Amino acid sequence: MREGKMMDGTEKGNSDKKLYARMRLWEFADKYIFEPIDNAIADSYLSISRADGSMALIGELPQCGQMQSPKVRLVFGVIGMLRLIAGAYLFVITNRECVGTYLGHPIYKVSTLEILPCNMSVDSSSVEQKKMEAEFSTLLYAAEKTHGLYFSYEVNLTLCAQRLHELGGESKLPLWRQADPRFLWNGYMLEALIDNNLDPYLLPVMQGNILSRYQHFEAALGTNIIDVSLIARRCTRRTGTRMWRRGADLEGYVANFVETEQLLQANGFTASFLQVRGSIPLLWEQIVDLTYKPPFQIVQPDEGPRVARRHFMDLVKRYNSVMAVNLVNKHGGEGRLSERFAQAMETISNDIIRYVHFDFHAICGHIHFERLSLLYDQIEDFLKKNSYLLLDVDGEKVQEQTGVVRTNCIDCLDRTNVTQSMIGGKMLESQLKQIGIFGDDDALSAYSVIDTCFKKMWANHGDDISIQYSGTSALKGDFVRFGKRTIEGIVKDGINSLVRYYLNNFADGIKQDATDLLQGHYILSTSRGLASPSQPVGLGAFASMRVASGVVLAGVMFAMLSVRQAQYDRRHLLYALFWVSLSIGAASVVKAYGRMFTNKPRLFISRH
Repeated sequence: MREGKMMDGTEKGNSDKKLYARMRLWEFADKYIFEPIDNAIADSYLSISRADGSMALIGELPQCGQMQSPKVRLVFGVIGMLRLIAGAYLFVITNRECVGTYLGHPIYKVSTLEILPCNMSVDSSSVEQKKMEAEFSTLLYAAEKTHGLYFSYEVNLTLCAQRLHELGGESKLPLWRQADPRFLWNGYMLEALIDNNLDPYLLPVMQGNILSRYQHFEAALGTNIIDVSLIARRCTRRTGTRMWRRGADLEGYVANFVETEQLLQANGFTASFLQVRGSIPLLWEQIVDLTYKPPFQIVQPDEGPRVARRHFMDLVKRYNSVMAVNLVNKHGGEGRLSERFAQAMETISNDIIRYVHFDFHAICGHIHFERLSLLYDQIEDFLKKNSYLLLDVDGEKVQEQTGVVRTNCIDCLDRTNVTQSMIGGKMLESQLKQIGIFGDDDALSAYSVIDTCFKKMWANHGDDISIQYSGTSALKGDFVRFGKRTIEGIVKDGINSLVRYYLNNFADGIKQDATDLLQGHYILSTSRGLASPSQPVGLGAFASMRVASGVVLAGVMFAMLSVRQAQYDRRHLLYALFWVSLSIGAASVVKAYGRMFTNKPRLFISRH
């Protein structure tokens, strides 16, 4: 994206919110010291004890004796600190990638992050505490693989262009104070630095995607250069994995809530259009049990309407009007859930909150996604009325967005991304017409280069959001990317579905625990261990999918060997019968008690 005028009217070099972008990390035997090197001479250094994580600003670097040779390397930011049972752990950015600019400011993606232990005091802890510390710290190191972390030293990525334009005096505050808490991925981890008044080190980090080469394109249209970007901001309030974070909590925060900003810059104009996605705002769950599609379960149904109301009142507070588009099926388990959603919306819907149910699968099937035009006909008036942010060549506001479309399916990934890309395309056409690049009858489809770039951008945007929630790329991505279903796309969807099944059942429990720990959804107490409060009991204490699979396979193998030996000795038929019975019995136990054999989160206190 090209450099442009700052949205808040301030200069890039505003020292009031300057963050340290490059630091030398000195690793001494007893402490870590961060030396800012943005300026020629640093007036202070951040010292962090390797024993207990205590922090202090010091005036000079320690003298290094002949016997003390510290390791020195370059780092690009401090993400924060977490304290466990007996130690603290510091998260630092060890490598970054510049992926473009946002409103004229450089944007970086975290390439690698590293966890620095400050836990020497664990040596004096009890055996039980050492065991607990080791188990919890193992979860922390899963954070090193976190996908899609972005940051900027100069602009607040958690705020959309319209919010940035409206900051006013707040633009002089440090970036972490400006941040929208919903999208501040490291908000909980920053608390230790905030308590020590370390503003120049407080780097806000957002999860989502923004301005990578896949989420941004620049194309020529005659003498006009149009620049389009997508920015996804993932909410941390009810974050986690696909099957272990469904629906809403009692406060109305929903799983997989993502704010997507589509940003256009052309001929000096800037246009910003927001959409949001999020799980159905009721108390419901879908607990994995080894079946391909676990049943939907509505929890505390009497609370549903109140939870939905809290959710939509919060959206109205933030976005003004809301159009809720529900894409789930009208029949089966989805239908029952959808019916509850519709009933809750009947008590909420008014002039500023509207609800539309569009049965995506029944209307569009698996190949006729062009029928989404029927949905657009139903929401076109809302989109035109609530518009989008438009700034003229002087950075002055011509109009603003006064409402948002909220789209959901079950996962808010595949059907949702197809639908949002359709809406985004319609709004881009409208913006290009308003600033005079398109004529009244022009459409994106008439300009193959722009149309292709736009579709690829949305497809990759959907893939990133899907990877963060489900572990795989989005399904139906071939339609978003090419405008039609392809054999390759259908095969890829089948593979991704199988990978999702495996991750949901056998990997996501640990990932969910790590997420809850990082986001502060689970607060440690020295009075309980890692397995508390959900310590397996009975059969669950011994359930192991590996052991069960081994028994089944061994039974089948020995049964086959026994059948082969039966031609010499009939008694081997009895052995074969025994081994077959053992295999069937083991398989039956797994089927009957499927939930016990899955990889469950162990830190859940309450799912809602």
